[in-house]
Amino acid sequence: MRFPVAGRTVFALSNGSPHPARAGIRSTLVGVLANALLAAGKALAGILGNSAALVADAIESTSDIAMSLIVLGGLRVAQRPPDEDHPYGHGKAEPLAALAVSLALLVAAGGIVVTSIRGILIPHPVPEKYTLAVLLAVIVIKETLFRFVWRSGHESGSGAVKADAWHHRSDAVTSAAAGIGIVLAIWWNYPPADEIAALFGAAIIAFNGVRLARPAVMEITDAAPPLELEGRVRSVASGVAGVVAVEKCRLRKMGFDFYVDIHIVVDGSMPVREGHGIAHRVKDALRDSGLRVADALVHVEPDDPERLARARAGPGGA
Repeated sequence: MRFPVAGRTVFALSNGSPHPARAGIRSTLVGVLANALLAAGKALAGILGNSAALVADAIESTSDIAMSLIVLGGLRVAQRPPDEDHPYGHGKAEPLAALAVSLALLVAAGGIVVTSIRGILIPHPVPEKYTLAVLLAVIVIKETLFRFVWRSGHESGSGAVKADAWHHRSDAVTSAAAGIGIVLAIWWNYPPADEIAALFGAAIIAFNGVRLARPAVMEITDAAPPLELEGRVRSVASGVAGVVAVEKCRLRKMGFDFYVDIHIVVDGSMPVREGHGIAHRVKDALRDSGLRVADALVHVEPDDPERLARARAGPGGA
C-alpha cells in the first residue's frame, strides 16, 4: 500500500510499517558519518606515523563514503512508487547500487595491491608504534558498523545495504592486516611488512566483492527467488476460497518487493464474474500476506484433469 508523507508518496508494507528502505537509509547515513571521521583520523595518523598502509586505509575510507552515497541514492530511488515510465516501480535501482558497491570493492582491492607493491619497492621508514592504537580503534569501530549495517540489510532484504556493510568489514580487514604488518615491521625492523600484510587483506576484499556481486546480477537479470518463497506464495493463494489448485507460479524481485505471475485453477463451470472475483481475492491475499508482494497478475484456469495433475505435481511439475 501507499500513504502520503509531506506532499509525496512512499511505500509501506501491508501492515502499515514504513518501507524497509528507510532502515537501510538510516544505517547508511551512520556509516557515512563514521567513515568521514575515520578517514580524517587515519590520514593524519598515517602521515605523521610513517605508515603507508594507514594512509591507504584512509583513502579506502574516503572511497567508502562515495560508495555509501551511491547506496543511499539507490535506496531513495528504489522506494519511489511506480510511474508512467516505470510501471513496475524503481526497485532495480537497489541491486544496481549493490553491483556498483561490489565492483568498488574489487577496485579498492586492486588499489591496495598497487599501493602495497609500491611500498615494498620504495624504501620508507618503519611506522610509529602509536599507529597500532589508531588501527585497533578502527578495527573495533568498523566491525561494529559492519554488524549494525549488515543487520539492517538482512532485515530489509537489501543487497545494496549488505554490500555497504562489507565495505565496513573490508576496512576492518585491511586495518587488521596493516596492524599485523606494522607489528612485524617494528619487530623485524622491516618497513615493507605492513604492505605485505595488506596484500592478504586485499585478497579477502576481492573475494567478498565477487561474492556480493552475484546476487545483484541475479536480481537484475530476474533470476527466480528461492523455492521456499514460491511455496509460501502458492500456499497463500491455495488458501483462498474457490481456488482448486495453483498451476504455475513465477516471481521476480524488484528491489525490496516481489511481483508474482500466478495461474490458479477454479471450477470450470462457474461464471466468469465469479472467477474474476476469486482472482482479485488471491491478489489481495498475496499483497496482504507480509511476503512483500507489490502486485500479482492472476490468471484463471478451468479445472480439467490434466491441468489439475500438473498443479498437484508442484513447482517441478508445473
